[in-house]
Amino acid sequence: MTEPHHDAVPARVRDADGAAREDSRTRMPLLDLLRGVAIVGTLATNVWLFTAPGGETSALFGGAGSVPMGRFLEDPSASSLVEGLFRTAANGTFLALLTLMFGVGLALQYRSARNRGRRWPGAYKWRALFLFVEGTVHFTLVFAFDVLMGYAVVALLVAWLLVRSERVQIWVMWTSLAVHLALMSLATAVTVLLPVGGGGDEVSAEVAELYASGTYLEQVVFRLENALILRAEPIGTFALMVFMFLLGVRLLRAGAFGDDDTGRRLRSSLLVRGLGVGLPLSLAASLGGEEWALADRYMAAPLVALGVIGLVGVLRDRFGGTGPTANGLSALGRMAMTGYVAQNVVLMLVSYGFGLGLTERMAWAGPWWSLTLWAGVSVLLAAGSVLWLRRFRNGPLEALQKKVLARAR
Repeated sequence: MTEPHHDAVPARVRDADGAAREDSRTRMPLLDLLRGVAIVGTLATNVWLFTAPGGETSALFGGAGSVPMGRFLEDPSASSLVEGLFRTAANGTFLALLTLMFGVGLALQYRSARNRGRRWPGAYKWRALFLFVEGTVHFTLVFAFDVLMGYAVVALLVAWLLVRSERVQIWVMWTSLAVHLALMSLATAVTVLLPVGGGGDEVSAEVAELYASGTYLEQVVFRLENALILRAEPIGTFALMVFMFLLGVRLLRAGAFGDDDTGRRLRSSLLVRGLGVGLPLSLAASLGGEEWALADRYMAAPLVALGVIGLVGVLRDRFGGTGPTANGLSALGRMAMTGYVAQNVVLMLVSYGFGLGLTERMAWAGPWWSLTLWAGVSVLLAAGSVLWLRRFRNGPLEALQKKVLARAR
């Protein structure tokens, strides 16, 4: 069995957030920054679900709708324009970015294992199992659109691929992309040519009542009863996740995250191509109506995610990445798993009826309160991460994972 070529790997320490982290002499700070951006970006997507009638399930059951610019098309006002543009920019973009960063983290762990002469995937199987269990708990108790379960399954496949030849990896990567694009194109063609009428209003009213005044236990039971449809996204986008994981591996090996001329050149290219192509496609799909929702979220958004990597990298190259914002996002990126779960816990307690119930109470404020909530929780997560890491080496969930995996080994 042949193995792909790898760069020399400096000493690293293991983080429990799914990524091996370079030591202070050799680490790539851009990775932490990008993880932090991915967390506040997924928050920018999820906040609209928590603050819509029907809560987290509104996208499926007719509450929030699936077209970011849909409200603007129906009511062309300043508030609907701001909401539409904000949601279009976030819709699917940071999910793709987070997926790619998990691929980068997996590649770092593999290189670290090789550098230490350890078997692969070896103990990594326990890490993937922990991630799957954590995602299952997160899905059941907190958030219907958890991504960790899907990442755990994809990570096992990609971990196995990393000890195969580079030719095999490239073939799987591009085949996965081709399969994904074919499925999304077919599904989009069906929705465009054979649009299905509504019928979700009655269900949406029932779900809205559940999240506005139902108990916490009732919501947990609802997730479990509808687990299959609520898990449809990771199943339907499995090929895309495989592609994004492997793309993250290749970007790391190409040097896209390094502080050198190669890294800066690659990031500039990602910025121009990703945003130059992805943003117009995303906006066009969003304006096209509900029939183009899949094309927006799962075809255009991954291109925008590559542009975001380039944009963040170029800004950091130019301004140094040492200001309060960059430091806060980098700290959040170092404890990304905790940040991802914590943001959904906070949104749940703030928005739903068994908590503060602000979704119903603040409905009069329109999109502005959702934007305010996003900004407030983002600051809370970033500031909390900075303060936490001043005293502890790992975030709470990262420390728990580290302890569990140590015992498993």
